[in-house]
Order: sequence, then structure tokens, then C-alpha cells
Amino acid sequence: MKDVDELRPLTAARLLAIWRESGREAEDPLERSLLANARVLAECCWSQGEPAFQNSGAVLEELTAREMESFLEMLGGQRETETVNPAFDPERFQKLREV
Repeated sequence: MKDVDELRPLTAARLLAIWRESGREAEDPLERSLLANARVLAECCWSQGEPAFQNSGAVLEELTAREMESFLEMLGGQRETETVNPAFDPERFQKLREV
């Protein structure tokens, strides 16, 4: 995944503008979402004080849809930036807590 050391959130007005611009370019909901998300990431992702991506096209060329989703989750505060343990079993953890 691309080396991004800072995520700079956009204002609500800018997000709305990106959504509207994407709607003018694509009628298909999936295509519109990918275009909008790529624009958001192109503006939000920074590496060593510089934009991590030259433009939304670079985001689409360099990242998978899952990688884009991961960055968007981090940007939205839904996911920690640290690596998640793939072997973590929440059900087992809960059972151990109950003992």
C-alpha cells in the first residue's frame, strides 16, 4: 500500500462538491463512488508533507478498492491506523473476559 503518513480531512462543502462532480461524470453508482473516493483520497493523503497521489487517476491506478476503503475508514475515524491482528477472535476474547 502507498506510504501515507498523514490524512487531512476535507470540509463537508468540499466533500459535497466532489460528490456532485463525480455524479456529472458517471451515472453508474459504483463508478461514481470509485471516482468520488479517489478524488477524496487524492486530496487527503499526504506523504512527507507532499500529496501522496498526483491526482484521482493515480489513486485508481495505485490502490485496490480495498486499500481505498482502508484509507477512507481511517479518515473517517472508523479504523485505527495500527495494524489489526488478523488472528484476533472477538468471540473467544469475550469468553475469556467472562471467566
